Amino acid sequence: MPASTRDRTSLAPMGEPAWLAAAATCATLLLPLALLYARAIGDAVLCVIVVLFLANRVACRDWTWLRTPWTRLALLFWGWMLFCTLLAGSVQPMEQALASIRFFLLVPALESWVLQNPRTRQWLWYVILATALWILLQCWQQYILGLNVFGYPRWIDGALTGPFRGPVAGPTFLWLFFPAFLPLCFILLRRADRLGRLCGVAVLVFAALTMILIGQRMPAVLMTLGLCVSGLLFRQVRVPVLLTIGAGIGLLALLPVVSPPTSVKLVVFFTYQMEHFWASPYGLIFGRAVTMIQAHPWFGLGWDGYRNFCMQPDYLNGVSWLPVADPANAEGCTIHPHNYWLQVATSCGLPGTLLFGALVVTWLRYIRGGAGYLTNDRQAALLVIVFVAMWPIASTTSLFTVPNAGWFFLIVGWGLAEARRATVTG
Repeated sequence: MPASTRDRTSLAPMGEPAWLAAAATCATLLLPLALLYARAIGDAVLCVIVVLFLANRVACRDWTWLRTPWTRLALLFWGWMLFCTLLAGSVQPMEQALASIRFFLLVPALESWVLQNPRTRQWLWYVILATALWILLQCWQQYILGLNVFGYPRWIDGALTGPFRGPVAGPTFLWLFFPAFLPLCFILLRRADRLGRLCGVAVLVFAALTMILIGQRMPAVLMTLGLCVSGLLFRQVRVPVLLTIGAGIGLLALLPVVSPPTSVKLVVFFTYQMEHFWASPYGLIFGRAVTMIQAHPWFGLGWDGYRNFCMQPDYLNGVSWLPVADPANAEGCTIHPHNYWLQVATSCGLPGTLLFGALVVTWLRYIRGGAGYLTNDRQAALLVIVFVAMWPIASTTSLFTVPNAGWFFLIVGWGLAEARRATVTG
């Protein structure tokens, strides 16, 4: 059913302090804006939502949220991560692992409480759409005028920074791309007039061309994956997706003329890195992480284990079955292994990776729901971005670091809330 359909769920059930719900709603709508510019404030807002949620559950004596499969799996995974970190024997990683519970609690806070109200879900979409449009417009301003609104030029490698100082526009725009623009595309495609349907196609095309012009490789690749997934899942957008991919290919061909720095980064440098992957920093990081996992397959090395131990001599010889050019190269060690699955595996071993995989599958299964996701615009879009975010063949930032963690767990909780509404009203 369309995203505009209302359910009868009230934001503050009888017996619940109304101010808790109001404060949590304000914090949730503020969270995307805080994540955009203020990492510490974003983390603080996220914590406020979780604390208000727990206060609400205590006030209402309601612990039914603990019965959901994804909450139980999330707590089980978190407990295993704590155990593995305890075995590693470091105090600071243990403190960080304990604090990571806030991410896993944000999901039920949104799904079972804050986003029960359809108006809150609608307003959250407006905030996400406005945030995505802000990045899009700033990217085009910087491309046309050379500077964004704050006076910052392109990054040194030619990437558009949009409304930021550094090259973070691509990853941030990817988090917002499908939740913001895919529902809008659905809405416009349902209009009876031809102009409305053309605008639906234009929304997707223009957003995709913006991502390409930003000039960051992995966000552009993952956006393409998401477009393909959208076309496979949703018949309504198959033609727009094909037109968007065609327009993207056309822009790639024209990049040497319209944006030479982007052409070098997206095409020339990307091709070179793929041809020499095992000698590139990404290949070295992958090889180092796999070496650490092979050495500690059951319990990993605890929270942030890759970062804390990656330069130890035991992990500098590589593994015989990977053709890493120089396993001892210092570029194989960085602040995280640039892949969510490698990060989990180095932190809590293969059992932890299996638990995390089960949690991801459960999230996807419940966000998908039954047939409702085919007619719930936001639910459909959130299903796509969660799938794309968890795609294992990708270079990523850290899973449990704000702002990235804030975007991810916000989107998962929102997707589950949309799915719950579809179940209730279906």
